[in-house]
Amino acid sequence: MRTLQWMALAALLGIGVQGRASASEDTGQDRAEAAGKELVGSAAPRMVLKTIDGDTIDLGDLYGKKAVYLKFWATWCVPCRQQMPHFEHAYETAGPDLAVIAVNAGFNDSVEEIRKYRHALGITMPIVMDDGRLGAALNLRVTPQHVVIGRDGRIQYVGHLADARLDTALVTARQTGFAAAPAPAPAMTEHWASNLGDLLPARSVTTLDGKTFPFRTPTSPRPTVLVFIPPWCESYLATTRPAISASCRRTREQVNRLAQDQRVRWIGIASGLWASEEDLRKYRDDYKVGIPLTLDESGALFRAFGVADVPTVLIADARGKLVRRMVPDDADSLRQAIGTL
Repeated sequence: MRTLQWMALAALLGIGVQGRASASEDTGQDRAEAAGKELVGSAAPRMVLKTIDGDTIDLGDLYGKKAVYLKFWATWCVPCRQQMPHFEHAYETAGPDLAVIAVNAGFNDSVEEIRKYRHALGITMPIVMDDGRLGAALNLRVTPQHVVIGRDGRIQYVGHLADARLDTALVTARQTGFAAAPAPAPAMTEHWASNLGDLLPARSVTTLDGKTFPFRTPTSPRPTVLVFIPPWCESYLATTRPAISASCRRTREQVNRLAQDQRVRWIGIASGLWASEEDLRKYRDDYKVGIPLTLDESGALFRAFGVADVPTVLIADARGKLVRRMVPDDADSLRQAIGTL
């Protein structure tokens, strides 16, 4: 009965049970396949996941017994919602030889939002909120991103669309095979400066222009402002998260006005989720962004600085000590925050 309800919802959405909404999603498929190119055939990561309901799922314990289907998604992601009928159908018809797990990307989401989303869409499969380690291990680059792991514990498929390729992968993944050599669990993320009072790391990044930007400088010390903002925040989230979209616009406008202040060092950091260097250059040129930008392709900088929401601004004083963290609902302006240094 529930499968029929999901099929009806799919028809209302105009996407069919296969979940293909438009040709524009081909870009997502390309990005997912590129991200999965080095993963397919390799041993899947062994991690113990905790669901939003407090249950635990030991991925390593599943390998060798059943296939595993992981779908990375977000509540603000339009194709994720469009593909939910297909995903729920896969869970309902999985049988004993396939584990189906919904993995929220943990980016601009909260457990409260996830629970509301689950209730609104009637999702019944287990839901995990990623702390960044699983996404890093599986090269998360788009939402949704499907990862199909065979019964032998090896990654068989990575994609974006809910189409015949995914359906075929879900069938072949259940075939009996020898257990793969165990892959180590992803290491815990090193937190560089996630708390007030922490020092910025003595490390550097490369900007879009090929220059080196050190987080801390021993000479000519100046305050440093790190602006975490993806190039699609204003445009894509305008309909799914209008308040966040407006916050990204305000932050970008404030940064543009203050960028000429030579008393402050600036660096803009964009996540690699749904973004390439080409996307970031277009964002810089279209909006006349005047600060150096760097692409955090793997999301390592976001994790190291403890950033899970955008826009987030971290401000360090001239000694490199983190003195302020500004989040989307911060009432103070960036000018006010910098003025207190």
